[in-house]
Amino acid sequence: QVQPAESGGGVVQAGDSLTLSCSVSVGTFVGDDMVAWYRQAPGKEREVIGTITWDAGSRHYAESMRGRFTIYRNYQKNRAWLHMNGLKPEDTAIYYCSIQRDTVVYWGQGTQVTVSS
Repeated sequence: QVQPAESGGGVVQAGDSLTLSCSVSVGTFVGDDMVAWYRQAPGKEREVIGTITWDAGSRHYAESMRGRFTIYRNYQKNRAWLHMNGLKPEDTAIYYCSIQRDTVVYWGQGTQVTVSS
């Protein structure tokens, strides 16, 4: 079992950059894990931002998320990150990290990002 834990959210100004972190509070990342970042804005459905495979580091992004979002991971630090540039008020949401291991998806509690205009 593994339990993701997000951190790094907060209140920022439009145009700022912010990096969110995904660590594990239970267990550890293993080779075949797929780490994903999602977000859920108020009144909207949760949407995927992108994914990264833990072992190979292969990244894929949702089409609408390309350009301003970068996902990366570090073995030694046992952590993954979501870096966001040029934040806009519409990026205000709860951001979630998930870890898919085999057929099970483990979710973190989320971290709130608020972008003020």
